[in-house]
Amino acid sequence: MTAVIRVLLADDQALLRSAFKILVDSEPDMQVVGEASDGAEAVALARSERADVVLMDIRMPGTDGLAATRTISADPDLAGVRVVMLTTFEVDEYVVQSLRAGASGFLGKGSEPDELLGAIRVAAAGEALLSPAATKGLIAKFLAQGGSSDDGDGTRGAHAERLRALTGREREVLVQVAGGLSNDEIAERLTVSPLTVKTHVNRAMAKLGARDRAQLVVIAYESGLVRPRVD
Repeated sequence: MTAVIRVLLADDQALLRSAFKILVDSEPDMQVVGEASDGAEAVALARSERADVVLMDIRMPGTDGLAATRTISADPDLAGVRVVMLTTFEVDEYVVQSLRAGASGFLGKGSEPDELLGAIRVAAAGEALLSPAATKGLIAKFLAQGGSSDDGDGTRGAHAERLRALTGREREVLVQVAGGLSNDEIAERLTVSPLTVKTHVNRAMAKLGARDRAQLVVIAYESGLVRPRVD
C-alpha cells in the first residue's frame, strides 16, 4: 500500500486554499491535513499534524512564509517536513531567500494542476523541486545581480570552510548538481552508476547540512565553488 503524503496548505487566501484542497484530496496518494492563514499557524500545524509537505505562500500577514520556513528548517523535530514555496512571480528575491532558509523549491501560483501535484510528490521524496536547472538559473540570476551573501555576514566563508570536508569526488558531483544535472546525467558524465552519484550527493548534503539538492545549489554558489554566468 502506497503511503499517503500529508499536505499542509498555508495561504492567507481562503479561496485559493479551497481550490488546492479539492485538487490535492482528489489524489489517492495525498491528503490535506491542515490549512493555515499565516506562517505561525503553518508552523504549529506542521508539528501537530505531522505534515510531509507544506505548500507555503511567501507573502502572508503577520508571520510570512519566509520566516515560517526558517523556523521549520531549524527545528530538528521537523526535519522530515518539506516546504514548497508558492509565489506569484517566477523570479523573486524572496524565492532565493526561501531556498536559503530551507525550502525544497518554488512553484508559481499559476502552475498547471499536474505541475502542482507533481511538485508535492517530488518534494515528499526529498528531491529538489522542479528541475535543478530552473533553481540554478534563478539563483545565478540573483547572485549575478549582486545578491550574493558575501556581505559581511560570514556566510560565504562558512560555506567555503565546510566544503573542505568534502572529498574530491563529492566536490565534483556538487559542481554538476549546481550545473542543473540530474543523477543520471552526472553518472553518464563521470562514468559511474546513478546509485554512486546518489551516495555522493547524500554525503555532501550531510556534510554541508543541506536538507535537499536545492540547498546544495545555493551553497555551491554562495561558497564561490560555482560562479554564476552573466549573459
